[in-house]
Amino acid sequence: MFSVSEWNLRGLLRRYCACAASTLLVCVAVLPVCAHTAPDLQFTQLLDTLDQIRRSGPSACGETLRKEWVGGVVRDWYLWNDELADVDPGDFATSQQYLSALTEPLAAGGRDPGFSYMTTRQQDESQFTSGAYIGFGFRSGVGPADELFLADVFEGGPAWEAGFRRGMEILAVDTGFGFETWASLMRREALMEEVFGPADRGVRRGFRLLEGDEAIVERYIEKDELDPPAIAGEPTLLERPGMDPVGYLNFRQFTLSARLPLISASRYFLNEGVTDFIIDLRYNGGGLLSIADVMLDLLGGRLADRQRSFFLSHNDWHSDYNAYEYFERFSESLDPLRFVFITTRGTASASELVINSLAPHVEVAMVGTDTRGKSVGQYAFDQPGCDARVRLVSFEILNGEAEGGYYNGLADTGRFTLCAANDDLSKPFTDPQEDSLHTAMAWLAEGACPLTSGSHETPKARHRRQQLPPWLKYIPERPGALDPRRH
Repeated sequence: MFSVSEWNLRGLLRRYCACAASTLLVCVAVLPVCAHTAPDLQFTQLLDTLDQIRRSGPSACGETLRKEWVGGVVRDWYLWNDELADVDPGDFATSQQYLSALTEPLAAGGRDPGFSYMTTRQQDESQFTSGAYIGFGFRSGVGPADELFLADVFEGGPAWEAGFRRGMEILAVDTGFGFETWASLMRREALMEEVFGPADRGVRRGFRLLEGDEAIVERYIEKDELDPPAIAGEPTLLERPGMDPVGYLNFRQFTLSARLPLISASRYFLNEGVTDFIIDLRYNGGGLLSIADVMLDLLGGRLADRQRSFFLSHNDWHSDYNAYEYFERFSESLDPLRFVFITTRGTASASELVINSLAPHVEVAMVGTDTRGKSVGQYAFDQPGCDARVRLVSFEILNGEAEGGYYNGLADTGRFTLCAANDDLSKPFTDPQEDSLHTAMAWLAEGACPLTSGSHETPKARHRRQQLPPWLKYIPERPGALDPRRH
């Protein structure tokens, strides 16, 4: 076993990210190694250890031996391996069913509601490298009266090129037999694939859209492969009377492709002398720790240079893998006074890590609704000789002051200010009257939540929402999971 006390992850995060992707991938980290050897020898030892892990299990790819392999990995590496259910693998048809049964006690308590799962190497690596998928290039959202809106439109995709923009309402869809209203599709409980089609290039749909209060347009578009930009739009300066502008950044995903856009945005804000910021994470479900690490250095590196930002805590069998990370000041690091984070239940994982790690060093507030509540990270284990991969909750993430445990959301811990606000789907992200943005600006102006902030749902609206098709109510349980509201 390797012995690690306070070891800095940064070298491996930056130098060996691509290499680690071909062996044992980590959802938000890579495994630490001995702190007392040279970097090249460290990495050689790491690869040897990972190779031993990969070769130690059975090589056959059938479900019987796969379940045996899964059980061994789970009992060894699972964060709460002393709380696993005592179940017989023979009682389950698939390795996913067996894994779910093993971890059911943690799912019931909200600590692992699907964060551990079976996947394939190819699917897993594509999710965390770019976020590319085949679709029209927009995310949908349901309004207070069950209207269907364009919640986000990805720049450069088919929908964007056809003039689709956030705030437009989808009135009707032509699935190949003429336009059918959204209300009609809802009444007959149409399935997502019928409405939007399979994830294949060339699938065509027509959309009747309401733009503004009166203009109705019809557009036909075809699905294609696209890679949503990590940042929605451009870094924006929001003017305010008699004061310096506020820097606004809408960050979609912690993928490898986000690194350079984040650095560029930070450089822009620094050159403009911005000190108050609104970081919009309302649809950001997380991703790679290496990118969260970069973001923390850009947002807090100037304030907390060389102070501990977060650390990873493993089970008792692997406590020697506990690893620490530290803020580092970049030339592009900001000089902030306050941060407001726009959040929803779709804000998770690496997004929550960034908020939690900044809080001890700078004034932080949240606007919207509480976050998803994912304070753990996964390692990825590959079955030897097979394409199967298990993503397994293997460590908890705590900030530099050892604060974590936000299994029901960050605000639920009582450590964060949360100003209630709605995700106003009828307006662009940077519209001054968009409820979340308006509330964030009000907090910056007053230093307190405004009395008229939103996020109040009537019983009638709540009842209607319960009647929505499951694919419109679903929040992905894991980073990178296919979000049925992304089309």
